[in-house]
Amino acid sequence: MRLLANPLFLRAAIVLFCAIFAFFLGLFLVRKFRKNIAEDRDLSASGNPSLDALPLHLYNTVIQQLKQQKYELQVQSQADQHRAKTNENFSHAVLSNLTCGVLVFGSNGLVKTANPAAKSILGFASTTGMSAEDIFRGASVQGTKSTRVGVFPDETADEPPPVVDEVHSVLREGSKRRQFETDYETPAGERRFLSITASRIPAIDGGLLGVTCLINDLSELENIRRQQELQGEISAEMALQLRTSLTTIAGFAQQLANNRDPELAKDLAGDIAQEAAQLDRSIGGFLTAKHALAGSVSK
Repeated sequence: MRLLANPLFLRAAIVLFCAIFAFFLGLFLVRKFRKNIAEDRDLSASGNPSLDALPLHLYNTVIQQLKQQKYELQVQSQADQHRAKTNENFSHAVLSNLTCGVLVFGSNGLVKTANPAAKSILGFASTTGMSAEDIFRGASVQGTKSTRVGVFPDETADEPPPVVDEVHSVLREGSKRRQFETDYETPAGERRFLSITASRIPAIDGGLLGVTCLINDLSELENIRRQQELQGEISAEMALQLRTSLTTIAGFAQQLANNRDPELAKDLAGDIAQEAAQLDRSIGGFLTAKHALAGSVSK
């Protein structure tokens, strides 16, 4: 008790306690500092930390980002599929409602697709996988209309090129476009006059994907043109007959006016009546033929 009451002893005890506390505190700080330095050295030596050393919340963040990217990719894929399906349906609807035929040959020369109008015009239930030789079967390219004889001529002055050669010239020889007309016979034996335009289908890289043939059935127009030509021929022949009859009647009338013989006048009058009757029959036949031609054209 006396020692505690002694101020010198008390001061020395306090100093000793502070020194001991400072020593242990310094020792603790030094050990902690050395531990931190060792951990930093291990991290720098290992380069990238292992997955086991990553915090749990970082795992969750990465997983959520991957799920979000997967969802976005799925949405984009579905949108692309829907867009492609829409474009395909639109193209199919356009081709199906065209009045002209569309026939598409692939780069191998076989038909890839054909719209209903092409099948109807060509007379096939299905053309997929057929070649140009199978479809056109020896049909020849026709020349200008002024050199044609009739609606469907069997032969021309010059040997016409086959339709197959025109298609192959676009498909294999690099021609950009061919437009021609042809007499065509369906598998059922129906004769048709067709206008065909063969065009290249270029690829993005400049190559050739195939050939498309645009087909129009001009049979009715060709029949109308022929009927009009025939009407013109009949009209010209009728005009010649009419002119000849009128000239004959005028000659008989002139003789009748200059003649006083009753018997001869009677004969001339009979000839005039006979020629007039012949002229009436010719005009009636012309009107009947013209009416029949007009009816066939209207049909």
